[in-house]
Amino acid sequence: MALGSFVYAALPTRVVFGRGKIAQAAGEAARLGMKRPLIITTRHQAESGKAIVDAAGGVAFAGAAMHTPVSVTEEAMAIVKAEGCDGTIALGGGSSTGLGKAIAFRTDLPQLVIPTSYAGSEMTNILGETQDAAKITKRDAKIQPEAVIYDPDL
Repeated sequence: MALGSFVYAALPTRVVFGRGKIAQAAGEAARLGMKRPLIITTRHQAESGKAIVDAAGGVAFAGAAMHTPVSVTEEAMAIVKAEGCDGTIALGGGSSTGLGKAIAFRTDLPQLVIPTSYAGSEMTNILGETQDAAKITKRDAKIQPEAVIYDPDL
């Protein structure tokens, strides 16, 4: 059975699904009003994020870390402020997704998530952060990503 492409618009998160749909990242970011997004990856996924940086006119941050340490969020927030970023594009697994959510919680900037692990957190309004060896869970409408691109080729 061939897997077709589709776009599913549900409140509050828009879902774009299909092979090669990562190519629509810049268009989805623009649809959300982003002109200078922060593209979030881990160190190991930095190379994968470069094409999105080039296409979307954004700024790279390859410092996402497991369990969303508040110190990493503060580092990324400094870049958001210094570079005038107006949204986030998180590419990768839970580390990238969590950092995008943490930034959105603090700024209410729009988020586009491009997951590679399909763990499901990209579809929730839940954020888990760590600080001083303690994990804190938050729930807020600002945490819910506005759009998600699922690309089975990733």
